[in-house]
Amino acid sequence: MHPLISRPALLLPWLLASGSAFSQPTAAQNVCQATADAILKTAEREARADFWIAVANCLNDPDASFPECVQEAAAERDEAIAFAQEQHDARLDACALLGPGPYAPDLDPAEFTPQVTSQWFPLVPGRTMVYQSETDEGLETEEVTPLQELFELEDFLVRPVRDLVMLDGECLEDTTDWYAQRDDGDVWYFGEVAQNFEDGLLDNLDGSWRTGKDDAKPGILVQGCPEVDAVYRQEFLANEAEDLARVIRLDAEVTVTYGTFTGCLETEEWSPLEPGIFERKFYAPGIGLILELNLESGERNELVAILP
Repeated sequence: MHPLISRPALLLPWLLASGSAFSQPTAAQNVCQATADAILKTAEREARADFWIAVANCLNDPDASFPECVQEAAAERDEAIAFAQEQHDARLDACALLGPGPYAPDLDPAEFTPQVTSQWFPLVPGRTMVYQSETDEGLETEEVTPLQELFELEDFLVRPVRDLVMLDGECLEDTTDWYAQRDDGDVWYFGEVAQNFEDGLLDNLDGSWRTGKDDAKPGILVQGCPEVDAVYRQEFLANEAEDLARVIRLDAEVTVTYGTFTGCLETEEWSPLEPGIFERKFYAPGIGLILELNLESGERNELVAILP
């Protein structure tokens, strides 16, 4: 093994400078930190590449003041690099909770079923959970419906769930998520196709990922037997899908429009992609998700109806 492999702080510079073969780092080494370093380096290079594209556009804009145009592009580059550093710091915080090893769940498709019966996240085909939240833009309504037809993904048979988000009646997001339940009761999340709309038109697929594509890996949405303070990844595709969760308590009492529930699972969920933004989610036994609370804005997305 190359001597630098055992020294995480020097790992990334050596990789960038060397074309030599090297041994696979072990779980005892800080692979989590090295992963964060690699993503940071990518983000910094992308910011600099975007700057030069902006310079090219400035050169070809006859209506722009070239010095001012370049100065604005430089400011955007510096802002992007600073934000990438904030994301890196958040990833390092996550490493402190998750441990230094690589994220490489060893999963056997034979241990999974698309029949998701977890008391914390039961998926009943054809049943629609309706949520609403008051936002600065207006009334947001979300309809979550498990579908009947199953889907095979990387040898895993998964349950598709349609998640439709409307703002004052206009479609914002139309997403299909994939889930399956392991023998131990954990509900695993295998990916999503996220269609994001603007002014009634499909704008992008940002946030989309699926297990096996571009080395994306599934994660645990909710544990079958939650343990307080347990921290786990809910998904993993570097710089695209990095949600994490921590179990807060198992005895929360929650009141939403649909009713009052006791003995609820409360989790804290966040992503290094959005540093400083934390959500609390509440799952009622036998019902599933009943409330999402944004700790920064105070915005509540709460269960208002179950159809039919």
